[in-house]
Amino acid sequence: MRNKNEFIEFMTSAGVLTFGDFIAKSGRKTPYFINTGNFRTGMHISTLGDYYADIIVSSGEKCDALYGPAYKGITLAAAAASSLYRNHGIDLPYFFNRKEVKDHGEGGALVGYIPKDSDRIMIIEDVITAGTAVRESLELLKTVADVTVSALFVSVDRMERGTGELSAFEQLKEESGINTYSIINARDIIESLPAGDERIEKMEAYLKEYGAQEAAGKRVNQ
Repeated sequence: MRNKNEFIEFMTSAGVLTFGDFIAKSGRKTPYFINTGNFRTGMHISTLGDYYADIIVSSGEKCDALYGPAYKGITLAAAAASSLYRNHGIDLPYFFNRKEVKDHGEGGALVGYIPKDSDRIMIIEDVITAGTAVRESLELLKTVADVTVSALFVSVDRMERGTGELSAFEQLKEESGINTYSIINARDIIESLPAGDERIEKMEAYLKEYGAQEAAGKRVNQ
């Protein structure tokens, strides 16, 4: 597996990981934000795909296709599929959804591979906060075929509660049987910051308010 601190540095240098005052999709006020839309060069997307491919392979999960939810997941799924083939010799199809169903040409809500009954699907996403976007993907996939979503892979697990007391990761697993994996999590980010950095206090306060049980813990000095 690749080094977590190197991935955090990679995100920071690309302007993907930023600190400040933001509103997450969940509506929560957050002191940091992950925007994978700022990965915008050939090097960026190639490197990102390698990180995703590495964690997919190391997970041991098997699937028939990768699904990237529009819009950011489209690039992520394509990059992961490319790296899986280039670096691991694994050739998997991928597909993504349209935000609006196309009513001309080939039509439909999906582009790329069309899932079949009994297919095992992996969802490739950017970040999981409350799990809202993933649930939307599950609902869409159920309308296409009788597929099994076996696993979810994200760049960052924010380690926050879902709609209940469990983390969004644990809640998704309990509700849908999905195995969940992240390249890094919120605590990895905290532990990458220099001792005494004011961002540590803000992130710890955020996790205290919104974090799941596994988010608790003291920072380990590097």
